[in-house]
Order: sequence, then structure tokens, then C-alpha cells
Amino acid sequence: MADISNLTREIQKQLQYYAADVKEKVEAIQNQSAKALVNDLKRDSPQKSGDYAKGWRIKRTPKKLIVHNATNYQLTHLLEHGHAKKNGGRVQPQVHIRPNEERAVQDYIDKIERAIEE
Repeated sequence: MADISNLTREIQKQLQYYAADVKEKVEAIQNQSAKALVNDLKRDSPQKSGDYAKGWRIKRTPKKLIVHNATNYQLTHLLEHGHAKKNGGRVQPQVHIRPNEERAVQDYIDKIERAIEE
């Protein structure tokens, strides 16, 4: 039982424990979500030679994780949005990034909310 004179200190200590616990859970959820997104992108990417699908990676920065295609980064926009052909006409888009990103973001938000409620 905390003494009334130490109540502020005790509350701060408990809040620090809570913040550290939530931070740990958030980092674990970030890693899980990024890995799941990379696996989904590899599965759903167009498979001409397979190099594009194998190129999805996670880049870690001090504040965030970035999922990107390290080997064929130029193709991501062209495949996702389509592009003009050399002799006229357009190549139809092969949408594979947006649905996976939306699913990953929603899954991330749901997991974070559950982690905070615990």
C-alpha cells in the first residue's frame, strides 16, 4: 500500500511501467504486421520471372518500418497504376499493393487497440 505522500511518485512509476509495456507490444505488432505484409505482397505480386515478387523487403529506420521492393522498385508504380505502351495504348494496372496495404493497416490498428485494452 502506498503512503499518501508518495502517491504521485507511485502513479508515475505505474504509468512508466504501462508505457514501457505498451511500447514493447507496439514494436512486436509492427514487426508482425510488416512481415505479414511482405508475405502477402510476395504472394499477390505479378509472377512473370518471379524477381519482382522476391524483391519485397522491410527497411528499418529509427521511427518506422518501410516495406518496399528493393530489386525492382521502378515497377511498383507501373504495375499498380498501368502505363502507356511504346506504340500507343495502355497496359492495364495489376493492383496488388493497395489491397494488401489496406488490409495490413486495418489489421495493425485492430491489434494495437487490443494491446492497449489489455
